[in-house]
Amino acid sequence: MRYTVYDPAGTWADLLPLTYTRPVGDIRIGIFTMAERWQMYLPGEYGRHTEEYLQEVFPDVADADIWLAGNVVADAAVAAAVASLGQGERLVSGDREIARRGTEASAEVQYGGEVTYVDHTYDIFGLNGRVLRADIAAATAGRTGSAIDPSNLVIGDPADIFIEEGASVLGATLNTLGGPIYIGRGATVMEGSRLRGPLAVCDHATVNMGALIYADTTIGPWCKVGGELNNVVMLGYSNKAHDGFLGNAVIGEWCNLGAGCTASNLKNDYSEIKFWSYPAHRFVRTGLQFCGLIMGDHSKAAINTSFNTATTVGVGCNIVSGDMPRVFIPSYLKGGSAGFDEVTMPEFFKIAERVMGRRGVALTAAHRRLYTAVADYSDRYK
Repeated sequence: MRYTVYDPAGTWADLLPLTYTRPVGDIRIGIFTMAERWQMYLPGEYGRHTEEYLQEVFPDVADADIWLAGNVVADAAVAAAVASLGQGERLVSGDREIARRGTEASAEVQYGGEVTYVDHTYDIFGLNGRVLRADIAAATAGRTGSAIDPSNLVIGDPADIFIEEGASVLGATLNTLGGPIYIGRGATVMEGSRLRGPLAVCDHATVNMGALIYADTTIGPWCKVGGELNNVVMLGYSNKAHDGFLGNAVIGEWCNLGAGCTASNLKNDYSEIKFWSYPAHRFVRTGLQFCGLIMGDHSKAAINTSFNTATTVGVGCNIVSGDMPRVFIPSYLKGGSAGFDEVTMPEFFKIAERVMGRRGVALTAAHRRLYTAVADYSDRYK
């Protein structure tokens, strides 16, 4: 079977700045990206149907049999309903499409179960605890993990801790009273760190000594973390390796938060948070009381940078402010509270090539074209 994971109308823009550099289906929540989760339940050949400038890096498949909504958090039940679709049928929940068999499917099949959607950037951390529990159960079903080293202090049921092959977890406190803990292949959890589930430390990620990692947090592949994190999703390849607080936040790939960086997730008056909406070109109400930093790919913050509640940082930014910068920073800017200058594309590529090279990842010509297109797209949302 050939599947394409598509961006539902409007969702791509509502998930900016994270979707500047990826389709909706490549957003990580829980352990997996949205597309990886679909593929776990429905194996086959996969592609993406997204913004044209992203298609070179995220290609589609020819003549897809089934189209899957990239903002749907797949599970076994919804996948079974998709698998049973006949030609020309579309699976819907209310008036929202989950999947369709064939490009022009029109016959509706109502799905009676619960469907979880990721429609906004703050849904990623808001839903992460629920998705983590389901992902850990699905990823570890019928499997036996590595033994827990006796140097660790386990609070709760050790059966709720799954350690993949090649991971190192020594001298840590692992608390499963609130949910399970998953440690990916080749990951490292150093001594003195304290982890509370539900929590995922994905493949080859590192938790530094003395880190405090609270529940509902995902440390994506190849990330390095330290300090205090609470309900944070790091998509991958990013660092927050030192002291400082980060809560109710989403950090893209290839980001770095310097030593002492802290981001507020609660207003002093405890009032409702307003958040920058890219498609609306203004701040909108969220109904949330807690919301921290949302940071697009390849953005950096210098040591001791402080971010205000619900700050959005675009792609390729370099924040060098000791004072709080403004709460919406468009892509490819450098500076801080004193003002911003443009990050030129040659300057951006030079830094990106150096950063990615440290992880053995090449900055390809296709990625250069993608990031150049992001600069053009971001002009629409300044």
